[in-house]
Amino acid sequence: MGENPYRNLPAVHDVLAAEALRAAAARHSHDRLVAAVRAELAELREHICEGLSVDGRCDVESTARRAAERLERDIRPRLRSVVNATGVVLHTNLGRAPTAEPAARAAYEAARGYLNLELDLETGKRSSRQSAVREWICRLTGAESATAVNNCAAATVIVLRAVAAGKEVIVSRGQLIEIGGGFRIPEIMAVGGAVLREVGTTNITRLADYERALGPSTAALMRVHTSNYRVSGFTKSVSMADLVALGQKYGVPVIDDVGSGALFDFGQLDLPGEPLPRDSIAAGADLTLFSGDKLLGGPQAGVIAGRKKWIDKIEKDPLMRAFRLDKMTLAALETTLRLYLNEEQAVREVPVLRLLAIPAEQLRRRAETLAEQLRATPNVTASVREDSAYVGGGSLPDRALPTWVVEIEAAGVSDAELARRLRMGDPPVMGRLQGGKLLLDVRTVFPEQEAALIQAIIDATRTAY
Repeated sequence: MGENPYRNLPAVHDVLAAEALRAAAARHSHDRLVAAVRAELAELREHICEGLSVDGRCDVESTARRAAERLERDIRPRLRSVVNATGVVLHTNLGRAPTAEPAARAAYEAARGYLNLELDLETGKRSSRQSAVREWICRLTGAESATAVNNCAAATVIVLRAVAAGKEVIVSRGQLIEIGGGFRIPEIMAVGGAVLREVGTTNITRLADYERALGPSTAALMRVHTSNYRVSGFTKSVSMADLVALGQKYGVPVIDDVGSGALFDFGQLDLPGEPLPRDSIAAGADLTLFSGDKLLGGPQAGVIAGRKKWIDKIEKDPLMRAFRLDKMTLAALETTLRLYLNEEQAVREVPVLRLLAIPAEQLRRRAETLAEQLRATPNVTASVREDSAYVGGGSLPDRALPTWVVEIEAAGVSDAELARRLRMGDPPVMGRLQGGKLLLDVRTVFPEQEAALIQAIIDATRTAY
């Protein structure tokens, strides 16, 4: 009869006394140390039961080392900085826009101490927290007044409550969009207490369609930018100027949801198609809504700019307290807005603008350098080719960006397994799979991340992973 393999497993108290766990005792309670050791021993017993080899894994030190690693994994933050090598600049699952360094520092300073969130330093009296952003929004858009809430959906809800609670809002059928997470304009209308009145068809809506729908129950006309799709071909829509003229003729306010919040004319980067809030205000919209965390490149926020009488009413809504921004977000948003007072500075410092403005030739050089370094790694094959990147985040959906990618393969490791290992690494790396290879798009990789990216690939392609 052969030796019982279970008898080779170390005792719990012996593993607890090992050097690896003595060091871990400073960070973890005794109960957690014991639980981790028992979990490792249970896993070894399961492998033995299944007839798997546990050679070299049953000694005290290796068991203690794995238990210590288990403990560190268990307390690792769930939110972690990620290397975005997908080529999607506004990646919703990766937090959309990375904020500018000055904005991040402003949020940090706001978080770590006190600040005049609702205090006028000149008078010493209480003030509105919206004062931090109101002036800058008005200067950048030309609006009479402005306020901000925690996202653009919240902005839509609170605007509808202020303008159209219990009454009709007329919207083109071609603009009944669905945004991320399955939320649809009709549902947001209902939450805001407004009644949706659809006009026109998916591809054709004329000014006469809006005018025929006007009646005693009409509270507003609304235009919604189709941020995440385009209707092309035989189409017709109504300009904001014409919609405003119709609203003024019948005394009905006009709401314009312009979506991604482009304070910069992306036509300068050969990326036309995103409406500018200042153009909406100039055309006469009573209220213009846009996001802070998309093309504006700031923190998550929903900005509402327009006529003072409506902004005042919105800010008196009890729901405003639930929708208002916290001090860190306000600090980051204010700093981001101030960067746009100098457009050249904004292009230099707002990451979204900087990433979209990188010339393809510069990306090619970076990709070739990265591939050359990776080819020095054992078991790794790396090559470079042109590809397409995308803005993402529901912005400019039909605009592909020229980019360069590094294709990597690892001997003995499938593309899906390599992608998994990189996601689980430190730092986590997100690429994209295509044609049996893992692609790393350098457009969305910051230069200062490249050393960490290379090390993450080396770690993920080790033969003894």
